[in-house]
Amino acid sequence: MTLILLGVLAVCVLVQLYFAFFRFMPLTRHQDPEPDARRPVSVVVAAHNELENLMVLLPALLDQNYPEFEVLLVNDRSDDDTEFYTYELERLYPNFRVVTVKKTPEYLNSKKYALALGIRAARYEHLLFTDADCRPCSPNWIRKMQAGYDKGADVVLGYSPYVQLKGFLNQLIRYETLLTGIQYLSQANAGRAYMGVGRNLSYTKSCFFKNKGFASHIKLTGGDDDLFVRDAANNSKVSIVIDKEAQTASIPKKTFREWVVQKRRHLSVGGRYKATDRRRIGAFVGSNILFYILFLVLLVLNSHLAILGALVGVRYLAVFPVYLAASRRLDDRISLLLMPVLDLVYFVNYLFLGISVVLYKQFRWK
Repeated sequence: MTLILLGVLAVCVLVQLYFAFFRFMPLTRHQDPEPDARRPVSVVVAAHNELENLMVLLPALLDQNYPEFEVLLVNDRSDDDTEFYTYELERLYPNFRVVTVKKTPEYLNSKKYALALGIRAARYEHLLFTDADCRPCSPNWIRKMQAGYDKGADVVLGYSPYVQLKGFLNQLIRYETLLTGIQYLSQANAGRAYMGVGRNLSYTKSCFFKNKGFASHIKLTGGDDDLFVRDAANNSKVSIVIDKEAQTASIPKKTFREWVVQKRRHLSVGGRYKATDRRRIGAFVGSNILFYILFLVLLVLNSHLAILGALVGVRYLAVFPVYLAASRRLDDRISLLLMPVLDLVYFVNYLFLGISVVLYKQFRWK
């Protein structure tokens, strides 16, 4: 019996080695195109009661080092002082505009409705998106992201890490973000894009309308980024830009409960991915979860510990250096010493999150 379990464990390790060396390693060697400023850009932000975040984000956007761009804020049913603050910005900056949503039509997702209005109102063909709680990592964010269009792309995926703070929860959130980023960026880099993150995403108006916007998932909470990229990848070219200056940093959740709610919402749309993508993600996540389950079972059985130790050692010595190299390429450094603990906690948590998503399917965006 233990030999069978060891055999299954060995298969799990082989699956993870395949992902590390053949899927993820090429990302560590990716080079972004040289930035240029040939295209006028509309930066679109949808916000609901985000005054404090907007007071930091909007000045940073308006101060971008780019010759021709506008910042378009969609004020989505806010009842704080967003309207008064943005009124003053409109007076000071001719390239800043506000679209106000008073009410969302029944049965439509509010965020997608707000983004769709912003896209329709945008002056320019090339659109760039971020969220209110994000910050561009440099004044060259627009310039760097637009370089992704140089080879005829219709969609450009960026990376958006979380701000580094004290505490284990922050380390866990940043590790989860790193693994998610490695997966979707690696797939897009190989010409098989399946998702992106709305915190740092760019596409053209033509691409949006060609793919019927958010029509295929307009009633779902979530999916304005990953499900749109899923649809666009069918008939549009997708590129990636990952340099630090092209990134936006996000403010992480402060409590485990808030983070779990956020991750459940993200996972809730996973069932809408293409079957091939679901199988690939399932193989990666499932092999990791099964690895830890089998490791604990074999450890309790106290049998063939030398073989068990060898398999664990091969996994750690081969896979974690690839994760570390990817974190360095993305300039989102993760502690190598903490990786074994973060990895265990992340995949155990992923298992329980997946179960909770199956059991409870009611979600809302604010």
